[in-house]
Amino acid sequence: MTVTEQLSALSAILAQRGVHSLFQPIVCLSERRVLGYEALSRGPSNSPLHSPLNLFAIARQAGRLSELEVLCRETACRRFSELQLDGKLFLNVSPESLLEPHYPSGRTLKMLEAVGLPPSRVVIELTEQTPTDDFQLLFNALHHYRDMGFSIALDDLGAGYSSLRLWSELRPDYVKIDRHFIDGIHQDPLKREFVGSILQIARASRAQVIAEGIELDEELAVLGDMGVDLVQGYLLGRPQEFPPCDALALLPQASSTVAPLGEDNGDLDALLIEQPAVPLTTPTQQVLEAFRRQANLNSLAVLDERGKPCGIVHRHSLADALLQPFGTDLFARKPISRLMSQDFLAVERGQSLQQVSRLLTSRARQRIEEDFIITQSGRYLGLGRVIDVLKLITEQKLQQARHANPLTLLPGNVPIQQCLARLLQQGREAAVCYVDIDSFKPFNDIYGYARGDEVLLSLAQCLNDCVDPQRDFVGHIGGDDFMLVLGSADWRERLQVLVAAFARQCRRFYRAEHLEAGCFIAHNRQGQRETFDLLSLSIGVVWLTAHSGSQLDAGQLAELASQAKRQAKESSGSSLSLIEA
Repeated sequence: MTVTEQLSALSAILAQRGVHSLFQPIVCLSERRVLGYEALSRGPSNSPLHSPLNLFAIARQAGRLSELEVLCRETACRRFSELQLDGKLFLNVSPESLLEPHYPSGRTLKMLEAVGLPPSRVVIELTEQTPTDDFQLLFNALHHYRDMGFSIALDDLGAGYSSLRLWSELRPDYVKIDRHFIDGIHQDPLKREFVGSILQIARASRAQVIAEGIELDEELAVLGDMGVDLVQGYLLGRPQEFPPCDALALLPQASSTVAPLGEDNGDLDALLIEQPAVPLTTPTQQVLEAFRRQANLNSLAVLDERGKPCGIVHRHSLADALLQPFGTDLFARKPISRLMSQDFLAVERGQSLQQVSRLLTSRARQRIEEDFIITQSGRYLGLGRVIDVLKLITEQKLQQARHANPLTLLPGNVPIQQCLARLLQQGREAAVCYVDIDSFKPFNDIYGYARGDEVLLSLAQCLNDCVDPQRDFVGHIGGDDFMLVLGSADWRERLQVLVAAFARQCRRFYRAEHLEAGCFIAHNRQGQRETFDLLSLSIGVVWLTAHSGSQLDAGQLAELASQAKRQAKESSGSSLSLIEA
């Protein structure tokens, strides 16, 4: 199709208002609800401009981008209202369109008024396809939207020309991580580091992170464990004309992730406060009386007609509202839904303490005196206190420190035994690996214990580098003996990476003549001089099936791994011996 024909097709689309809107859900994992929907525009199905890439590219080329974007926004707002969708509407807007000098002020607000949508339910999602030079002008334009009640999102963080500067300058309410960093994140430590850094910046800037482009259960599991609470992608729902509303139907069964092997996967019963909740229609005065009667009551959950949490009332925020001039007169007889906060954390009872802690710390607006909601299958159970989570996490960290190896700071024998017991109890498949350094004692004898400690620290680093912290476990039994539990399916490849990385790291510890000869001479255990190969790894592996737990205990499993290690040491150089439990 020629450019002239494309321009003609564009003119017809604009004249006939021939775009339609699809909606893709954005899901809140902790609250197991749909936060909102991103509106995505398409041209007529029989048109060569059906694809949004082609449609917007030719509009930009023709100088009619703003005209097209206005049409798309009007169509999306009208359709969103007609479908009576819950939550927020995310509208894509380009900086070029916002900076268009002829764009009439207040047009979007009038558009919303026409379909009965308040601006508080709309998020202006800034998409960046071309460089943005005039940050001040863009800041002023977005500030104008904020003043009217809109929220701001920054799309495709990490993919644009200047997205980090946009984040710094504009301070958006939401930040969407580009799908490149989500694709295969469960297999890529560097991508996990990137997302972890984004979460830290988000906490500092009080922004909420949305991970988009999720297509695999494994990606969702890793992101949830990292504390990413808002997610979007084909796994949860494709863009469609009639999107689903029930988040529970969108979330895969495996989304209630099993805790990492190094963590206690106990439920939240120890934190549960069985505090009655109030219905949406409860008068504010009645809620105020409840707070007056209970001096230690910090929060009250608000439930919808199905008994599911839809809001929370905190003592401090209720007091602030009623202390305003005429506050009591204005709100006392009104339903508590007028004053409740819809920005709350709800967690499922089966989640681990560490998972809840990560969710709490990932929230931009979580205050220590504000409670969170505990649910079971989405229904209200009670409340939990942030301070109680912090206390229990602190106790666990102290416990871990007491049982850590003093040199490598890796978990020692007590947590290793606990990990193996959990593994058997949960019936998880895993490779339990006993890792031992060959020629380590004679190496210590000729190079000294200080250099030997450097080797141990180097191996500890190699072990940590080769594991997936969301699925695997590393422990230090003592001396040159380590325990590695790999829950990842690619455990053989990880062990190959470990062996190669350790051999590479050790080269810096040898004298030149030993490195050149590929061996060194030292006294053996009988006091005789013997030639030893350079340091290598013997790894004994016990492959644990889902049914092994009924036949073994933690001690027997550890002994099997030790036996496999002894078999591996019978071969020279790096070697692996496998026992199936």
